[in-house]
Amino acid sequence: MRDFLNELLNASGEVVQHYYHRRNFSVEQKENSTPVTIADREAEQVMRNLINSRYPDHGIVGEEFGSENATAEYVWVLDPIDGTIAFIHGVPLFVTLIALLKNGQPILGAINQPIARLRCEGDNDNAWLNGEKVEMRKPASLEKATLLATDIGNIRHFHNGQGFADLFDKAGLFRTWGDGFGYILLASGKADIMLDAKMAPWDILPVIPVARGAGAKITTFSGGDPVTGASAVTAHPSIHDEVMTVLRTRKGLTSH
Repeated sequence: MRDFLNELLNASGEVVQHYYHRRNFSVEQKENSTPVTIADREAEQVMRNLINSRYPDHGIVGEEFGSENATAEYVWVLDPIDGTIAFIHGVPLFVTLIALLKNGQPILGAINQPIARLRCEGDNDNAWLNGEKVEMRKPASLEKATLLATDIGNIRHFHNGQGFADLFDKAGLFRTWGDGFGYILLASGKADIMLDAKMAPWDILPVIPVARGAGAKITTFSGGDPVTGASAVTAHPSIHDEVMTVLRTRKGLTSH
């Protein structure tokens, strides 16, 4: 399945690369006010075609074209471009995300940045970057940790804004190298904490096997199971509990 996973990444990557180097592709707004491009749709369609051809009994859940056979034993979860805003602006921090579920649980995940040629895969036990095994680094303390987040506004809106401000003050370094790209940095030992305040299944399910495979602890903002959640707090196990304590310092945290 890892070989086929890489076939999907190769095919979708060719589409994304083609449009990334063009200036005049159209951008539309979906009903949820998020942007979508022809690259998103074509990349997902290419992956769907490959899955339906090779594994017609498998299900598919995709951001752009919805679900088919979603109750199957094996289901592929697809996000052709996670970080479409970055893609539109020519910032190579967007990624393609893919998960393979077995009976609802993610058993394989992949994060692919086709411009920088960074490909991270995980199976919950191990993680690989461009084929070489990687793992999270252990920070000396929270005060020396690098904190990443996808969208500060969503943290303030959906969770505990003051708790995030406290974490921002306590962490050693903060950057918004977010979306799926942040999980590549965590898995490869370049960062220590990643916050995602609002996530869809195609955002969160692919990163779980990668994060766990690299040795990370991943929960929702309320401490729940990320497989059924809609947010993620991912960190090295040595500081995850402290991160959660700081995030909950003040009132305002809601469960997602």
